[in-house]
Amino acid sequence: MREILCSQITDTVKELCIKANKTLPSDLVCRIKDGYESEEKDLPKNVMSDLLYNLDCAKELNIPICQDTGMAVIFAEIGQDVHIIGGNFEDAINEGVRQGYVDGLLRKSIVSDPLNRVNTNDNTPAVIHTRIVAGENIKITVAPKGFGSENMSRIKMFTPSATKEDIMDFVVETVTIAGGNPCPPIVLGVGIGGDFEHCAYLSKKALCRDTSERNENPFYREMEEDLLNIINKTNIGPQGFCGKTTALAVNIETAPTHIAGLPVAVNVGCHVTRHKTTVL
Repeated sequence: MREILCSQITDTVKELCIKANKTLPSDLVCRIKDGYESEEKDLPKNVMSDLLYNLDCAKELNIPICQDTGMAVIFAEIGQDVHIIGGNFEDAINEGVRQGYVDGLLRKSIVSDPLNRVNTNDNTPAVIHTRIVAGENIKITVAPKGFGSENMSRIKMFTPSATKEDIMDFVVETVTIAGGNPCPPIVLGVGIGGDFEHCAYLSKKALCRDTSERNENPFYREMEEDLLNIINKTNIGPQGFCGKTTALAVNIETAPTHIAGLPVAVNVGCHVTRHKTTVL
């Protein structure tokens, strides 16, 4: 059985928190460049140009690509042949977040209580999702989630009689209600199936999928493509100033569900939908 120190986990999470907030995944950079090329009118084209310039400035100045450095969401796949030693796994994750946000000079946005709202001053605790998988490695993904986009997310418990078109209408309605609030062009994570909380998990996980990868199921792949085309015809456009580029990608994840239900969650990500992954 392979042993992994908690200190290794902490160091990894710290590094991922900083890197994720300062560097956008290359696939998203390509999508933004594509959006810039597709825009014909001056205003949306200039906005897309500004978004690209912002990424260049962040790289040159070694600063975050967005002032909202987000709530730290952690996806961890733990190999069943791994023995974690030297401490507690979740404590190690949160210590990595604390070090990443404090030492990395990232904005601390987490309050310890949802109503009393006292800042924890180190951006902990993180939201941690763990899975036990085969193997002797630990795969960690850090996905800082800003709340301008998070606040625009929605969930709906459809009945089993709902059609594909009903679900697509809900997704598009979510985008139109959001308008310019989530800093479009957006990335949409859509979770279909499971139960109330699992479809929300699926929608969050979907935001971490490379935007150049489509769903393996042809039915949902077509649904992703159709939704992207419809959304980009809403004329919401970059930052809500109209244009062809309202969304960069729509990623759908599904799960089995109960015969009496059809849960659907839409997790909205902004144009800097950030995530970094490392395997220990």
